Amino acid sequence: MFDIPPPLSRAVLLLVVALATGTAHAETWAITDAAHPLTSVPGNVRVIKLDDQQRIEEQLSKKLPPNPHQAALAARQLMGTPAGAALMQQLAAAQQGNADAWSVGVSKVPAVVVDRRYVVYGQPDVTAAMQTIIQARGR
Repeated sequence: MFDIPPPLSRAVLLLVVALATGTAHAETWAITDAAHPLTSVPGNVRVIKLDDQQRIEEQLSKKLPPNPHQAALAARQLMGTPAGAALMQQLAAAQQGNADAWSVGVSKVPAVVVDRRYVVYGQPDVTAAMQTIIQARGR
């Protein structure tokens, strides 16, 4: 065994108590699409827009010529630029968001998911949905 210095042992104890009582910060996702805007979204909430992938792909398509060969060349050129790299990062994030929403079984929007376990559907006010989950967990 080893000894933990008193100030550190108190900090470790507080962390363990916080985790055990569920007061540690919960992971929260707000899942929606363009047709269902959200309100009152705290800064620590991850917003997933299920139609972002389609929007990004449409944005990319508009910049490409109609000829498939020319479009392939233009796409390769775009991907070599900082703007193209940023677009690819946005597309990857959108695809990951869709996969995450699917992985927790979200079936409607808007949905607010806490700890990948608790969900409130149909509430566009994210703070209110989070409060509903907190109250339900407290019962």
